[in-house]
Amino acid sequence: KHVPHRHLRQTHLKATMSWQTYIDQSLLGSGAIAKAAIHGLDGSPWATSSGFGVAAAEVTALVAAITSDPSPLYGAGIKLAGTKYTFLRATDRAVYGRLGSEGGCVVVKTTQALIIGVYGKDTQPGQAVNVVEKLADYLIQSNY
Repeated sequence: KHVPHRHLRQTHLKATMSWQTYIDQSLLGSGAIAKAAIHGLDGSPWATSSGFGVAAAEVTALVAAITSDPSPLYGAGIKLAGTKYTFLRATDRAVYGRLGSEGGCVVVKTTQALIIGVYGKDTQPGQAVNVVEKLADYLIQSNY
């Protein structure tokens, strides 16, 4: 019996699994990132670590800050899954934040996605930045 769109479902599942692999292996597997997510620039979640629910509005606000004007982050901070991080700095593709002495966040925009990494107090910020930016470089080279 013919099942319509079966191939499409399988293809979507494979793509979803590969994005989750980036979370599990490239980010969490590094030991430097405690929570991570990859979202489309429209805010849609592509993959996330367990219990880390970054809202679409949080993603789109960060995309706007990176692509046009980061100044609202000075007052509002970087919000991820309802947690407010103190905004530290921005580049032409990323924003960086701190959560007191408990760690911080690295958010990098690629061509099609936003990669979010949160690190704990035992991780050096530079180590977390390198892990997230390395994945971003790879995705950009892969046209994502």
